[in-house]
Amino acid sequence: MLNRSEIPPGMKELKVIIATDCGSTTTKAILIEKMPNGEYRQTYRGESPTTVEAPFEDVTKGVLNAIAEVEELSGRKILEGEKIIQPNQGKTGVDLYVSTSSAGGGLQMMVAGAVKTMTAESAQRAALGAGAIVMDVLASNDGRLGYEKIERIRQLRPDMVLLSGGTDGGTITHVVELAEYLAAADPKPRFGIGYQLPVIFAGNKDARPNINQILDKKTSLYIADNIRPVLERENLGPARNKIHDLFLEHVMAQAPGYKKLMSWVGAPIMPTPAAVGMIMETISKKERINLVGVDIGGATTDTFSVFDGIFNRTVSANLGLSYSISNVLAEAGLPNIMRWVPFDVKEEDIRNRIKNKMIRPTTIPQTLDELQIEQAIAREALRLAFEHHKQLAVGLKGIQQERSISDAFEQVATGQTLINMYRLHLIVGSGGILSHAPRRVQSMIMMIDAYQPVGITHLAVDSIFMMPHLGVLSQVNEKAATDVFVRDCMIYLGAAACPVGQAKSTEKCMEYKILLPDGKIISDSILSGEVRLYPLDVGQEATIEATPTKHFDLGEGKGRPIKKKVSGGVVGIIIDTRGRPLLLPESKSERVTYLQKWAKAVALYP
Repeated sequence: MLNRSEIPPGMKELKVIIATDCGSTTTKAILIEKMPNGEYRQTYRGESPTTVEAPFEDVTKGVLNAIAEVEELSGRKILEGEKIIQPNQGKTGVDLYVSTSSAGGGLQMMVAGAVKTMTAESAQRAALGAGAIVMDVLASNDGRLGYEKIERIRQLRPDMVLLSGGTDGGTITHVVELAEYLAAADPKPRFGIGYQLPVIFAGNKDARPNINQILDKKTSLYIADNIRPVLERENLGPARNKIHDLFLEHVMAQAPGYKKLMSWVGAPIMPTPAAVGMIMETISKKERINLVGVDIGGATTDTFSVFDGIFNRTVSANLGLSYSISNVLAEAGLPNIMRWVPFDVKEEDIRNRIKNKMIRPTTIPQTLDELQIEQAIAREALRLAFEHHKQLAVGLKGIQQERSISDAFEQVATGQTLINMYRLHLIVGSGGILSHAPRRVQSMIMMIDAYQPVGITHLAVDSIFMMPHLGVLSQVNEKAATDVFVRDCMIYLGAAACPVGQAKSTEKCMEYKILLPDGKIISDSILSGEVRLYPLDVGQEATIEATPTKHFDLGEGKGRPIKKKVSGGVVGIIIDTRGRPLLLPESKSERVTYLQKWAKAVALYP
């Protein structure tokens, strides 16, 4: 990671920046330019298929193709053969090139800890926060026999291993045992022949001599500060920083074409998810809000959250919309996907479409039916990834807490999820299915259906999926990243008012008033099971006053009124009284009728 002290003095005067993100399917390039008024804006973008796999096996080919498209659109000469012209001179060259990457499967790690629900879980959070896909979590008490653990390590061939265990000064027995399993397995990394697997030890400092003796000759061993120095506190930063360093030095250096790419960039290449997480944290701190974010891709779905300053990230490595689309079907089940399809369709047809997408992952929907089916699958991928996230975004386990009655409602019990939907301010979506939906309201409804927000929540999407680019850029020039983020990246969709509760469709759910910025007042009541949309433009604010019936709760308790300011967006304000949890009719014909009615109410499709 580039420290502020290492930034060259001229770096602050950047005028032209090119940034790329090498994804599993597509490599995306954006051009950022400094305007005469001193603001930075994203001006042009290009994309190309990623070329890390056969027949090219050189990631730079895709990078050059994406930059060539930017070059053609902008009229600026950026490339001289296979070289990026630096620095910029008028209409030629750029001042800085930065990149992120998740190509080649991204950073794939294995983590190990003494106790599954304590140090092993902390190690998992450290790896996930650094942008890794966690292939498996080993623990002394995970129920597997020694030979099974050894076989599992050999089978997975991770890029890197994070080994943790024990508080400082505590027992060393279990973590030494895990190190012996690792040494016995002697795993070979995915990329690179003849180089040793990087292993980070971030456990009990008293165990370091033993770990060094067991692993130093068989692995490339690195020591980091203990991720759980005492039971009551996590210390994930040093391990995460070491993961980033080793990702660059070992993993990226072995992947096809990355050595060449690393010689071009002006800042270390970051894993795409780590860069997105960095921007998510920036939003939360800047606005002082709790948020949930998602990046849904072709192979994985990453979910991020920041609640009360605590950042968590999880990756659902088997939930994506191209390479992993069949896994969404397997995990969600066909009935759960079909419940979102707003027309009558045979099960066999859905299965065939999903298999076709898996074997032709770069295709995009060509008809409205195909689009609706893909968006139905996306809802389930988002829902499942969020459920996975809630299981890992939890308070520290193994801690005894003393509480008074007054703070019993404020603190999160150990081992309980930190995700409190009533206290959620913003949901941010990114990835092709959300960023490139034909209508922005489709993105908003997909996220409402998947996450089922409660009370009043704002929603936004990344306009063209540039969060990774801005995350890595923020390490070099925070102003450039922030300017582009605010003006070009975030598309604010609006707000959703969603009461919790259930009632018959003939029963009234609530009465409400919307006080618009021009002084007009919308006053109405709404039955249970309806969706309504009211336009409210970006930059405008309105006030919602609502009184739910005794069966419903908008955040203040059942039947209690609420008054809250909301900000507008390109969609506006959605009132959703379908109930929480959202239960769709079991009858197919009745369900399709409801889906079509809700879609018509918000102009979801043409």
